[in-house]
Amino acid sequence: MAAPDSAAIDVDHLRSWIGREDTGAEVLSEDLARKYHAMFDLPGAPPTHGAAVPQLIHFCLAQPAVPTAGLGADGHPARGGFLPPVPLPRRMWAGGALTFHGDLKVGDAVRRVSRIADVALKEGRTGPLCFVTVAHRVEANDALVIEERQDIVYRGADAGAAGKVPPAAERGAFVKPMTAGTPLLFRYSALTFNAHRIHYDRPYATEVEGYPALVVQGPMQAALLCTYAAEIRGAPPRRFAFRGLSPLFDTDTFSLHATADGEGLKLWTAREGGPVCMAAEASW
Repeated sequence: MAAPDSAAIDVDHLRSWIGREDTGAEVLSEDLARKYHAMFDLPGAPPTHGAAVPQLIHFCLAQPAVPTAGLGADGHPARGGFLPPVPLPRRMWAGGALTFHGDLKVGDAVRRVSRIADVALKEGRTGPLCFVTVAHRVEANDALVIEERQDIVYRGADAGAAGKVPPAAERGAFVKPMTAGTPLLFRYSALTFNAHRIHYDRPYATEVEGYPALVVQGPMQAALLCTYAAEIRGAPPRRFAFRGLSPLFDTDTFSLHATADGEGLKLWTAREGGPVCMAAEASW
């Protein structure tokens, strides 16, 4: 079924979702810290009770637990619950920005408060784009630890028109080779309770959504870059922002790149000879 054009989308109705809230709570367990550490092959022993955990582990915490019967054909929760019922078939996490007021630690009682902050309709190269902005507050033991802006984009299925080929990414001053195989994608989807089928269902990703392979999760790329920033500087950043520019696939060998930008770092992911996939900025 063809996606509607912009004139057919009732943006005023979608904007009536602004202000809607969703909350969740979970204790940051040693089990989660151990699995997160193993998933990313982090050095040393996993953190134990009272120790700080890697930034962006909160993407795995207190996530909405929609019943399986309440999922749409793509594996996302059916439209019209917390998020507005945007009538466009593809939904992606486009980017975000975070301010860290402290560290999350193993044993913390974590509470997430999410609010729809904005809904905007724009016209893209292949048709309408609907942007939904979600503001998250993450608290630990009743104290604010993270403020986050999440940018979600909805779009129609690509019409097949060839776009301008983006230039190959530059090489950073710091480079870390990576491979995002199927087991890593599966583990990340499992830990984040994300059933979006483009990350683990190869026939769906290639035959229904038209990708050449499984899509590497944007937030996972952001987590890798944020951890890399902390590794380079020897301390976790206090502000981190990221934006998806081009898809990365499980068949790709890629690298994390970073270069100094004033007192901060610019970071990005890219496969060899390919464009920037995820761009990020970190500051202290």
